[in-house]
Amino acid sequence: MTRTAALAQRLWSALRATDHKVIAKRFLWTGLAALLFGGLLAMVIRWQWAAPGTPIPGLGFVLRASGGALTPAAYTRVFTTHGLVMIFFAITPILVGAFGTFLVPLLVGAREMAFPRLSAASYGAYLVSFGVLIGSFFVELGTASTGWTSYPPLSTQVGTPGVGQTLVLWALLLNGASTVMGGINTLATVLAGRAPGMTWFRLPLTVWGLFLTAVLNVLFVPVLLVAVLLLIFDRSYGTQFFIAGAAAVRGGGDPILYQHLFWIFGHPEVYILILPAWGIVGDVLAFFARKPHFGYRMTALSMVAITALSGTVYAHHMYTSGLSPVLGKTFMALTLVISLPAEVMTLNWLLTLWGGAIRLTSPMLFALGTVLVFSFGGLTGLYLGAVGTDLYLHDTLFVVGHFHLTMAAATFLASFTALHFWFPKLFGRQLNERLAKWHFGFTFVLLVLVFTGQLIAGYAGQPRRLFDPYQYDFVQRLLTLNKLTSLAAFALLTVQGLFVFNLVRTLWRGVPAAQNPWEVGTLEWTHCASPPAGRNFDVIPTVLRGPHAFQGKVWLGQAEELP
Repeated sequence: MTRTAALAQRLWSALRATDHKVIAKRFLWTGLAALLFGGLLAMVIRWQWAAPGTPIPGLGFVLRASGGALTPAAYTRVFTTHGLVMIFFAITPILVGAFGTFLVPLLVGAREMAFPRLSAASYGAYLVSFGVLIGSFFVELGTASTGWTSYPPLSTQVGTPGVGQTLVLWALLLNGASTVMGGINTLATVLAGRAPGMTWFRLPLTVWGLFLTAVLNVLFVPVLLVAVLLLIFDRSYGTQFFIAGAAAVRGGGDPILYQHLFWIFGHPEVYILILPAWGIVGDVLAFFARKPHFGYRMTALSMVAITALSGTVYAHHMYTSGLSPVLGKTFMALTLVISLPAEVMTLNWLLTLWGGAIRLTSPMLFALGTVLVFSFGGLTGLYLGAVGTDLYLHDTLFVVGHFHLTMAAATFLASFTALHFWFPKLFGRQLNERLAKWHFGFTFVLLVLVFTGQLIAGYAGQPRRLFDPYQYDFVQRLLTLNKLTSLAAFALLTVQGLFVFNLVRTLWRGVPAAQNPWEVGTLEWTHCASPPAGRNFDVIPTVLRGPHAFQGKVWLGQAEELP
């Protein structure tokens, strides 16, 4: 066999792998690459806010026609792709694709995901979708420039001609198919693959978060896929589902219909992103406070309540679309109601910490940071849930700051919580604690500075999406603020080098981790190797208690038999 044929055979074997641990690592590495790409796009946006119209260092070869400076069209494409990449190609693949695929079988006591080949197909669809998205940059007229929501009529051929927008829509279709496949697999694994004795209220909160996320994915991602498919028909096949007014030739459709379909998915998407983070944080706080999670059942039921209510509050994104005042008041009331179980859950986190023997390890620090930025961001959401204040703040940077605190900052810190906590299980080595703590400290402070700056600018009235907002006299006084927060953003990207250095150093010559370095009792730490081999468990354990069991401050394994 020639060397080329041998390489091709190894590549084909690798692509056919169905081991959930292998597929999870592929999701992780691809998601981290997407996170870097999306972060670099964010820096381009920040440069434009701080120094509008000036050349961006290092981008002269890309933006030759404008001498390295952004044009209005290029700016619109940048912030569109930034949103799409971060939401669909970075956060979801890391939290749901990587940690969901890796952890669910280990935490419930299963040897594999329920449908191993479906896991492989899910990753394949995600990888192809990411490739299609990147390919849209290289077609005539460039990639999508309609914002991550792709509202028509802007996203129709009338508003955005060219094949780039169509390719992005196909990328979303493939990405959504990947998400639905992963959701079905997670549901089947949790429902049918739990070890003996693993009742619902013995599940780690991480599993609750991932299971409820899968429920939302299976229910609501298809709604987005329908909206995207109809939009593709309008762009490519002459239909008029979302084309109205003078552009319509056969009666036309309704652009607002797309908004309804999009936000029926779009608001549950908020919880698709944050539910895994809530579950991870709930477990980590209990583990490192050395005490059972306060109100464990109430926390799990609060997550269930939020999942059930998530589809009933979507139209608070549409207060400015001409929504009926009666519907506006109804959705405002529902939005305030859904905040109640989130408050219960947050109080349970705080009471878990109260009186605990807290160990400030790197996972614990990232979990505490997640709680703080999510709580801060959640409070700012109350202003956007009320009709009166949202009408003023709706299209300002206040919305961007709120969303980034609750979603970007919280999920970013939660992802690092999971990565530091389960890194020994993933790779058999432990990240350097000193470097990890320095990384957390700089990251937390800079995240808060960056997104608080957006809140302040938005409250002062700075509109979002504008190429040069300083054309408005009242925004010119915010230039100094935007320069300072942009500097904080550039520093935030720079300090991620601490994590990259820690990651590479550990994988290259890190010290092998102990079997149970954190001294916790869930099944993945007590009943399988680090990293897990073969089919995870030599013998499927029988679960006797919940995930946060302690005698005094000494941990108990979920399947540990006491004298």
